[in-house]
Amino acid sequence: MREVDRLTVERFATPSLLLMESAAHASARAIAAHFPSGLQGERVQILCGRGNNGGDGAALGRALWTLGAHVDIVLFGRAEESKGDARANFEIVRCLSSFASGTSERPSGLSYVECRGAAEWEEVARGARGYAVIVDALFGTGLTRPLEGVFRQVVEHLSLVREARRHARAALPLVVSLDLPSGLNADAAEPIGEAVRADLTVTFTAPKPANVLPPASHFNGRLIVAHIGSPDSLLDHSPSRLFLTEGVDVRAWLEKTRYGADSYKYMHGHVLVLAGSRNYTGAAVLCANAAMRSGAGLVTAGAPVSALPSVAARLMPEVITAAFSETPSGALSFDALARISELAARATVVAIGPGLTSDHEETRKLVREFVERRHAPVVLDADALNALAAWPSELRGTRRAPLILTPHAGEMLRLLGTDDRAALQDRVRVASEFAQAHELILVLKGTRTLVAAPDGRVFINPTGNAGLGRGGSGDTLTGVVAGFLAQAFAALKDDADALEATIAAVYVCGLAGDLAARERGMRTMVATDVAAHLSDAMMKLDEEGERP
Repeated sequence: MREVDRLTVERFATPSLLLMESAAHASARAIAAHFPSGLQGERVQILCGRGNNGGDGAALGRALWTLGAHVDIVLFGRAEESKGDARANFEIVRCLSSFASGTSERPSGLSYVECRGAAEWEEVARGARGYAVIVDALFGTGLTRPLEGVFRQVVEHLSLVREARRHARAALPLVVSLDLPSGLNADAAEPIGEAVRADLTVTFTAPKPANVLPPASHFNGRLIVAHIGSPDSLLDHSPSRLFLTEGVDVRAWLEKTRYGADSYKYMHGHVLVLAGSRNYTGAAVLCANAAMRSGAGLVTAGAPVSALPSVAARLMPEVITAAFSETPSGALSFDALARISELAARATVVAIGPGLTSDHEETRKLVREFVERRHAPVVLDADALNALAAWPSELRGTRRAPLILTPHAGEMLRLLGTDDRAALQDRVRVASEFAQAHELILVLKGTRTLVAAPDGRVFINPTGNAGLGRGGSGDTLTGVVAGFLAQAFAALKDDADALEATIAAVYVCGLAGDLAARERGMRTMVATDVAAHLSDAMMKLDEEGERP
């Protein structure tokens, strides 16, 4: 981001002071959106460090002051100790506050004080009452060690403010962080020490890892990405390998695969779902129904012969069924491979794993052989992953027959061949390296699901909520991923991009979960509610394409 800012100044004749001013006005708009009646007369406190983050805060103070707010700016240090654009803004607010208070009998509405230590801060904190907004502009993206001294005291003070607000069941004061909650390392998912817990974080130009990767992202509150004047071309050509999926990306995929006036079932692909066993039939139902609901033209649910009656009884009537030979325990047997291969040859995409069980050697052998012989994209989940764990080093994806793996944390550890949960501490690195090493697409489920590409890029999914952590949600996601892949490969053929379809599926499924949670609450929503809201999610993203 520092490089993007530098190039904006050098190549596009944009003064850095103007970028700071743009950041301030974008933050002011984000704050004002929380006050429908306006900011006139509202009290705002802005806590500034000596660096550019503090300069953003000082400029924000002026912007809010012009909107009628009473603004108290607190600089930790002296203006003379700051540099460049930050110092310019501190000098401006110091002069404005001094001039206004010296020439008027009424308060100017803008005050500026310099806090040079803990004693002065304690005095300021004692008088901090009645604020509608408190802005954290202490540190931006440069922090790499835990906060100490007075800055740690400030974080503790803000924690007490939030606790008092909670006890009073009040909505204010609103705690706002600029760019990043102070105390976080911008490049790290793990907090490095005490940090501000914000209700709203306004980050500039593009999100930083700590804005979007948990657990650090939990400190951000609601995140707004504000564009402040850097051209998109600088971001497009940046060396970053980490991306945040946006609704506009998914909308573009939906537009490319829209149903046209001459659409019919074979234009939107055929999904073959291999799932279920005698004692685990629900997973097959959830997966196949989700694939159908996601927009695939045809879906066939294949299950062991003894499981099929229970599966078929709960499937949508539009889903075709197929019975396969089974082991004595009621799982798919290796003898079913020929029949499965025959059906797979007519399918666009195959999803395998939910409820399959991997206890029997015949089932494990079936999965391995089928994946090695595949001629179409294959989505692997649950027991199909367990059947191949640890992942065979020689087993790789290809351009025309990609492999898409959708493990949760436990399954990922088994794929890695370890039970040490510390192995997943850096989820981004692990996902990237695994996808690259095996030339496949990895969907690492969890809070902020990651989609890793064969070239090592990682895409962070921002949709979804804790309600998706219940049984069956993964089976639903597998069905949606398979359904989206089927539509892509059937409609776009040689131009189909398995990664793009997978990213879109993960986003839409998470959005459907968010819509389900709004209607039913996270505690009571279940996987079938997610599938039921897939249509709402797609309508929200591409209503024009979904309407006849």
